[in-house]
Amino acid sequence: MLSQNQWHYPVTSFTHPADAISETTGSETTGSEATVSEATVSEAVMPQRMNTPQLQLQSEASIDRPAADPQTAECLPTDPLTPDSLPTHCPSTVEDAEAAQILKYLQTGRLWVVNSRRRNGLILYKPFYAEFAGPGAAVGGVFDLDCQAVIPVGNLSIIQPNSHEERHDAYLIRRQWIRLTQQFTDQSVPLQRAQMILNQFENYFDQETIARIPDEAFALLVGVLPYSVRMARRRPGKLNVKAKA
Repeated sequence: MLSQNQWHYPVTSFTHPADAISETTGSETTGSEATVSEATVSEAVMPQRMNTPQLQLQSEASIDRPAADPQTAECLPTDPLTPDSLPTHCPSTVEDAEAAQILKYLQTGRLWVVNSRRRNGLILYKPFYAEFAGPGAAVGGVFDLDCQAVIPVGNLSIIQPNSHEERHDAYLIRRQWIRLTQQFTDQSVPLQRAQMILNQFENYFDQETIARIPDEAFALLVGVLPYSVRMARRRPGKLNVKAKA
């Protein structure tokens, strides 16, 4: 049971859906199943292309591309579809970085894990809501490609997992943080939802850290208006609300 006075991230024994997927994804084709040769394809489509004007294609060298950030360029994959193409010299740990810089690291496509040995976390702004990834949770990768902004909470430190087991545990913990926040949204009264999320942050982080988090961030976490968060912050006492077991 999740207690109002203690915020932790339980490591569950749930089986990740990816483990149930067979590693065998296909088989080689032989004999009559062999692919059609390039010459055969060319002959088949040639009559349709005889009178088609050639398009003037712009070379890649002449295309204007935004300059890569020197601090994150080394993390970008040479081939986004091939994980092995990710450079090995990308920093394994990111600490004391600005929010804009953290966002760029997440958008490289690499998977990171919020340091489980610190009281820290990351608020991730999505198009219509926000998520909180606490200690031990996975961030980046394919999960947060739609992330628009981030707010580091506490002394943030994100590290790269070194094994499949570490990635697996980080996925489960990220899901647990999402489920915890979902319990707050089950409350029908907006002011109660706002108070619950504030109570949890106040029990885990100091007042100075919480004061730096804008009302909008808390509002997007639990689906209320920033006005409800402002009202909850002004209340002299906390509402007597509890999260479901």
